Amino acid sequence: MTELPKQAQQFIDALPHAKALGLQIVSLGGGEAVLTMPYDEKLVGDPKSGVIHGGAISTVIDTCCGAAVMSNPGVAGASATLDLRIDYMRAATPGQSITARAHCYHITRTVAFVRATATDDDSGRPVATASGAFTVGAG
Repeated sequence: MTELPKQAQQFIDALPHAKALGLQIVSLGGGEAVLTMPYDEKLVGDPKSGVIHGGAISTVIDTCCGAAVMSNPGVAGASATLDLRIDYMRAATPGQSITARAHCYHITRTVAFVRATATDDDSGRPVATASGAFTVGAG
């Protein structure tokens, strides 16, 4: 693991909610991030179906977007969510990890714009998609 992902993982591990969800960085750099969240029965929103709660999905997407912003060259400091729209496309398959992929596609002096998807093992059919705006160099 390169130095940037190690520092980013330490940042994520310092966030109690992200740590409780078991978020892990798969890749990070150049305005792109990939994070995973393992399936955990504690995160189930519907006990009958075993489907992970949408709040857990939104957290992995939001955290992944922030990591993508922070991985941009020249961005110093943390990032905060200004606006995030998440469209839930389908229920995640019970028992499968969730992978979020985020891309910071435009950045200004103060605001970064990001798009993201969350998938389970069927990477061709997103569980959710998102677009948002994040602060640049907050904190």
